[in-house]
Amino acid sequence: MAIRKIAQIGHPVLRQPAREVSLAELATPDFQRFIDDLVETMRDANGAGLAATQIYEPVRVCAIEVNNNPRYPYKPQVPLTVLVNPVIELRTDERFDNYEGCLSVPGFRGVAPRATEIRVTALDREGHPIDRIVRGLTAGTFQHEVDHLDGLLFVDRMVDPKTFTTWGEFERHHQAAFIERARALVARFGQ
Repeated sequence: MAIRKIAQIGHPVLRQPAREVSLAELATPDFQRFIDDLVETMRDANGAGLAATQIYEPVRVCAIEVNNNPRYPYKPQVPLTVLVNPVIELRTDERFDNYEGCLSVPGFRGVAPRATEIRVTALDREGHPIDRIVRGLTAGTFQHEVDHLDGLLFVDRMVDPKTFTTWGEFERHHQAAFIERARALVARFGQ
């Protein structure tokens, strides 16, 4: 496994839609090592998720994991989930204002409205189908990562650019109120 460099906002790879991965390609040792690198890079950077495009590989793969993450202490735990060729279906018109950060937009946060319930279909890293409903704050994490695979960043989802802030100013002025709203969402949905 190797820790890879993370692409930063402005790099063209982050705006490129990722291509689908075939079952044959997924099964190769090289691709499995790539997935290991993706997971290792995410963990090293304390990310809640990481998309392949963020490590300069425009393929439809992302990893999500929240395990007592110091960057997101209010997020519910999510076991390691690798999504290959994910598709998200919004299952509600209800949205919540998610103060998001991103490893490709370091040092900043902003509010991106996210659906409170989604359906995710994908393959796991062994090629087995995944079909699950994800709700609450965790649904926002899944939407954020799949957006990367479509060439989108959370700044593209922001409705009000006045919410764009540094991490320091977020912590100083917005974090307490956001954590209160996030915990209420987690309590409501359990996710």
